[in-house]
Amino acid sequence: MAAPILSTLFFGFVIRIYLFNTPIAKWCAGNNEITTPITSWKRVTEGLSLYNSGISPYAGDIFHETPLILKFFNYTVKKMPGLVDLIFVLTDILTAFVLERSVKFISQYMALQQHKRERQFAKDAEKIKISFDDLMWRRVYVVLAYLFNPYTIATCLAKSTAVFNNLAMAGTLLFSIKARPNRRVAMFCLAIAAYQSLYPVMLLAPAAICFVQNDLGFKFKWTSLIAIKSVARTCGWFALWMSGLLLWSFWIEKSWNFLYSTYGFVLTVPDLTPNVGLFWYFFTEMFEHFRLFFVCVFQINAFIYTVPLSIKLKDHPVFLMYILMSIIAVFKSYPSYGDTTLYIALLPVWYFTFEFQRNSFVIGCMYISTTVLAPILYYLWIYAGSANANFYFAVTLVYNTAQIFLITDILFAFLKREYHLIHGLKPKDYDGKPGVVQLE
Repeated sequence: MAAPILSTLFFGFVIRIYLFNTPIAKWCAGNNEITTPITSWKRVTEGLSLYNSGISPYAGDIFHETPLILKFFNYTVKKMPGLVDLIFVLTDILTAFVLERSVKFISQYMALQQHKRERQFAKDAEKIKISFDDLMWRRVYVVLAYLFNPYTIATCLAKSTAVFNNLAMAGTLLFSIKARPNRRVAMFCLAIAAYQSLYPVMLLAPAAICFVQNDLGFKFKWTSLIAIKSVARTCGWFALWMSGLLLWSFWIEKSWNFLYSTYGFVLTVPDLTPNVGLFWYFFTEMFEHFRLFFVCVFQINAFIYTVPLSIKLKDHPVFLMYILMSIIAVFKSYPSYGDTTLYIALLPVWYFTFEFQRNSFVIGCMYISTTVLAPILYYLWIYAGSANANFYFAVTLVYNTAQIFLITDILFAFLKREYHLIHGLKPKDYDGKPGVVQLE
């Protein structure tokens, strides 16, 4: 098992180092689908220039990353300028390794959960039960899916700061689900992810459920004092780490101006540079006096799914975390291809849902076609002048539709399999006739 994983990590490293010395890296850095006004390396360098000139990078509308990112790269660019590319490559490799470790513990978790529930399963559910050996081999597939995904490679070559957010979210998953979960480290990783891009705060719900399950087992009552204390400890550690990061940022910047330039920028969406998200086109066409209302609607839409999904999937926090990662990639205000890399990489973990999925081929075709057409239509619109914004937005709309189809398809497949585990592969109606399973 170790040999294929190590060789995959090695080749992923070599490919990235090689491609950094080609024109592809420069093309990726200027691509709107790969970078955003928040994660763009060009904006980071402009922020560093302002910072070293004695001007606050948060005074204007150029730099929107966090003060800790600013300080880190200010030191790196000054002391070790030749290692900047290597930092992004190593971050990608480390993320792949963390995902591999995560899948190992997810496999153990799901195998244990299945063993605990086996008495509830129908007699003919043997065919759809999880094989522990199959799950363990998914570690290799996950590393392959992450390191050799064109989206991941392009994000790394563009030196998008999204790679650090991916590492933090992967760390949250690992330390929430490992054999001996570490609440402090998991909440530290989640605080870093939320500190950088805000939306990962949604992952607090599945992480809290993971720790309650670790304290009380798979079956517990939310009203019990131990469960309430466990959730309170989880939220407390997250709040402590988040407060520490914000205070450290204040100490670096000597003001709170960075709050509006980072989180205010994410929430109010003032920059309507075209990207693969849903916000930019809608607010370009929006009358100004309606803007505040619809900004609130869009942002509430991004966060609100956490509540019903947490209720429905309360017994499956790992899958809940996966679904929320996918939702973040779709509905955040400034998304890029880099946001999809985590949930696409983790897709092999849910191999047991594949036979229940219905739209896999269509979704795959939508991803491929939009990936090819997006840069072409952007060029025709901005440079050639032979197209307009509608062409480009149509592609981004199809791209996001593909993501939504994937989320709903895997969610339906997961719930359908859960139903068949309990009621059998050929359930019957109350009158004894063959039944049809419908998601309501």
